[in-house]
Amino acid sequence: MSEKQINRTQPERQELPEGYTCTRRDLRETYDQKYGNKPDLGWGPKLRLKFDYYTPDDYYEATVKNLLKEGFSWADIGCGRNIFPSNPDLAEKLAQKAGYLLGVDPDENIYDNPYLDEKFKGTVDEYKPEREFDLITLRMVAEHVVDPDVAIQGLRNMARSGSLIVVYTPSKWAPMSILARFTPIGVHHFFKKLLWSTEERDTFPVQFKMNTRKRLKELFGSQGFDEVHFSYLDDCRIFSKAYVLKYLELSLWRTFKMLGLRYPEACLLGVYRLR
Repeated sequence: MSEKQINRTQPERQELPEGYTCTRRDLRETYDQKYGNKPDLGWGPKLRLKFDYYTPDDYYEATVKNLLKEGFSWADIGCGRNIFPSNPDLAEKLAQKAGYLLGVDPDENIYDNPYLDEKFKGTVDEYKPEREFDLITLRMVAEHVVDPDVAIQGLRNMARSGSLIVVYTPSKWAPMSILARFTPIGVHHFFKKLLWSTEERDTFPVQFKMNTRKRLKELFGSQGFDEVHFSYLDDCRIFSKAYVLKYLELSLWRTFKMLGLRYPEACLLGVYRLR
């Protein structure tokens, strides 16, 4: 997809959706859209489907897909190079569906993002909005925020009554989050590259100052937002390169589920609506 030109006008205000989450059917549709037509589908997606397990990314992508209505003004905060790194086809489809798509990120990676109508290199509190946004998304951003109060105020300045904000971030108390907090950034990058083949330019220092449900609710509540949906998303993505380890990881997850216990490695997905 070639980079779009900033030529869209401010759309009229749209009706916001009544539902704030996704169903199992939505998740399966997202899976099929992402993997279903690929003849060279790898063992990873097949194994997850065998266990009836959907990743936190699947939940986030399906939720945004449900919430984004035709013509919405959409702001993606901390977007970097991609809107959905694991699902570029859906990213392109939703970018075209949006009436206007803004990206905000302090890193140079934002200039490589092909989906945006407007690119702002900076933090959300530095952005001076000239429009109101119907939908604001933060994918794997909250854990990096240094001053949450300032960031939430910046988000509030971009919203109107009824606007929705979707926050998708690791849980503060997940084992991998705890490990990340107490290891130098170089060590953090080494393990991310070893486990998931990430690039160094996609690894950033973490803060985890707003990574519990209670803290998110407090922060958004202080700016007039209500929590309209919240989920703990079980995260079985530690092992992606070894079939046996992935099988054991998913087996452990299934055992926790059968016992009615919360899986320790988890992400948070919250949706907040401005009163």
